[in-house]
Amino acid sequence: MAIKIEMLRAFAIVAQTGNLAEAATRLGRTPSAVSMTLKSLEDHLGQRLFETDRKNRLTRLGDYVLEQAQAELRQFDGTLRAIEAYASSPKGLLRVAAVPSVAGVLFAPVLEAFTARHPGVSVEIRDMDSLSILDALTRGQIDIGVAARGGPMRGVAGVALFSDAFGVICGRAHPLAEARGPLHLADLAGHRVLGNDLSARIAHPGLQAAMGARRVSAQNTLSLISMVRGGVWVTVLPKSVARMDPEHLVFRPLADLQEHRQVELLIREDRMAQDIVADFAEAVQRFDWRL
Repeated sequence: MAIKIEMLRAFAIVAQTGNLAEAATRLGRTPSAVSMTLKSLEDHLGQRLFETDRKNRLTRLGDYVLEQAQAELRQFDGTLRAIEAYASSPKGLLRVAAVPSVAGVLFAPVLEAFTARHPGVSVEIRDMDSLSILDALTRGQIDIGVAARGGPMRGVAGVALFSDAFGVICGRAHPLAEARGPLHLADLAGHRVLGNDLSARIAHPGLQAAMGARRVSAQNTLSLISMVRGGVWVTVLPKSVARMDPEHLVFRPLADLQEHRQVELLIREDRMAQDIVADFAEAVQRFDWRL
């Protein structure tokens, strides 16, 4: 027996809801039918996915299968959406992703002009971290990405857009916003420093010491910006992040941290010849990237 996508969907929904009845309602099936689907999956794997018949606790295998099933379902559902969007678009579909600090300032002006030039084209935009964008490009889930690549990629062409320095991002009401001259890592002592994935990748002992034990970290950019904007927390991020909310955020350079992020326009080579891809890429390169 082959594992089918709907078996994974049924398992994932049961695991998320913790009971068959709720999962059956969401799936539009009977509880007995969902139970039989789960049994077929467990029989195929030769192990239980739930600790008990109540379906409220996963086994170690169940945890692993749930993680893999969710990833596969995202891929499958995204593919279906792309196919349907392409079929309903008389002149095609363009899929674009950018890191949040770029998406917030890029998409609105570029898309306004692009959609006016290509009224029959559907555009799907996403904001994602750089690693997710690189993965989406290699999987063929997007056509264009704006991200920090960090090295060559097979089948992907890159054009440098800008480089921005890492420094302190704080709210305008924070004491560090009023300090004169460049800051030093030692100036972070005594302040609440919010951890994030980008600064965690910098192998600088002084920075990691200044970040402390990262007791509080934010994985979501909107949550991070919201906390920093309040004036209590600060964080270390590239300068362009402050452009997301220039009214409330301040960037302060760090004299003893020389790290930069190189942001590139990344295009799947098998899509470069298409007019809509080339036109959008040109518009991105014409954008005013001065920080």
